[in-house]
Amino acid sequence: MPSSIHFNIFHFAVVCLLCAISGVTVSYGQADSNQVSGKIFALQDFERIVLSNHPIVKQAGLLSEQARAQLQQAWGAFDPNIKSHFGRKTFGDTEYYNNWSNELKVPLWIAGADLKIGYDRFVGEYTNPETRTGTPGLTGIGLSIPIGQGLVIDARRNVLRQARVMVNYAEAEKIKQINQVWLSAMKDYWSWYNAHRQYELIREGADLAFQRFLAVKNQALLGDKPTIDSVEVAITFQERSIQFQKAKVALNNSRLLLSNHIWDQSEQPLELSDSLYPENTRPVDSDFYKSKLQSLMGTAQASHPELLMLKNKDLQLQLERNYRLEMLKPKLSVTAFLITSRTDFSSFVPDYYDLGWSNYKLGVDFAFPLFLREQRGKLNEVKAKQLAIRYDAAQTGREINTNILNAFNELVAYVSQIQVQTTSIENQQVLLTGELAKFDLGESTLFLINSRETKLIDMKIKLAEMITGYQKTIAQLYYAAGSVTER
Repeated sequence: MPSSIHFNIFHFAVVCLLCAISGVTVSYGQADSNQVSGKIFALQDFERIVLSNHPIVKQAGLLSEQARAQLQQAWGAFDPNIKSHFGRKTFGDTEYYNNWSNELKVPLWIAGADLKIGYDRFVGEYTNPETRTGTPGLTGIGLSIPIGQGLVIDARRNVLRQARVMVNYAEAEKIKQINQVWLSAMKDYWSWYNAHRQYELIREGADLAFQRFLAVKNQALLGDKPTIDSVEVAITFQERSIQFQKAKVALNNSRLLLSNHIWDQSEQPLELSDSLYPENTRPVDSDFYKSKLQSLMGTAQASHPELLMLKNKDLQLQLERNYRLEMLKPKLSVTAFLITSRTDFSSFVPDYYDLGWSNYKLGVDFAFPLFLREQRGKLNEVKAKQLAIRYDAAQTGREINTNILNAFNELVAYVSQIQVQTTSIENQQVLLTGELAKFDLGESTLFLINSRETKLIDMKIKLAEMITGYQKTIAQLYYAAGSVTER
């Protein structure tokens, strides 16, 4: 009799404890209500937001703007330039000088020449006889042409051509930065998918454990099940509740990471709503990407931003090399002006019009350093840089191909693993269903059911991780090829 009393007291205490537990955690059984009203945040919508509003993407766009601004500056060397100077000195009743000089210089693309049109009026008692003109002044038109150094390529044409190349370089660098942003955003999106999927699976497991706990508790209260079974299902429920809380924290953190990439059009940061959830996805057969492999590798060799940057850098160095070769020539320039005292440029030109070969100014300048050490040193430096760039391009091209093949091999492996894991989940579900049927017949135990159910949940979580890895590998594949993922 005493032992029976002790058992009843123990039974009553356990049941009271289980009832208290059920009162605290009953909310798990209703956790699906929020998800039904949720909205899918598709990857395509995410891509549109990132590529349109992300600050780093906008910052990358400034690279092209800066390069075009530098090109505009380089064109400034060919802007026509007008200058004028007036000076006069009188002392007492003597006009020492009254000088007025004007010049319009128009830089020409051909031969590095300058077209010059000028008007000078230098009068006064003490004006230099070399520059003194008549009272009407002198008008002239002439050319300044470098015959030696600067004839093929000069500094201003060299700067302009390099600025043009740097526009293409900046465009490639912009694409590179955008690709990096999108790869990071893609990985965070699929990490969010993985966290959300784990959250759903663990919550589903917690719901199942809670429902089973309620059923076994009621059966224990009626005496149909031993109390120890109620304790076991309560422990299982509590373990899954702890896992659920961890999964919830992981989901919230992944949502915060994804929010780093979400901005509105006014450049204000946005937070990812709790009601949004990622799109569901299933892997495409590896043959789909196998058919694209050669195309991706060909596209990468032709338009990968890393290779384009190196290609344009090499082209820039080639222009600099040509310029340095030109600098090895001696400096020899000729300046010639035809001058006239005529100031009235009407349509009537008399026979005695004095603009001709008998009225001119001519100048020749020559200079040549004997050892050319400076220019030869600069030329050798450019050659070394150019060779280094070409070595870098060869290695980079090979690494790009290797990265594409590595990503493709991982993709194929993921497809195979996902297929096997999917079949394993189906088989595990069959085992769990059979175990539940045996339990209803009294031929199984809660321990086996919980073990098989836990195993099934773990396998589904593993499948979600595989799908996440698969999607991240797709992003890595396209990034290795120098583009964003096709949608």
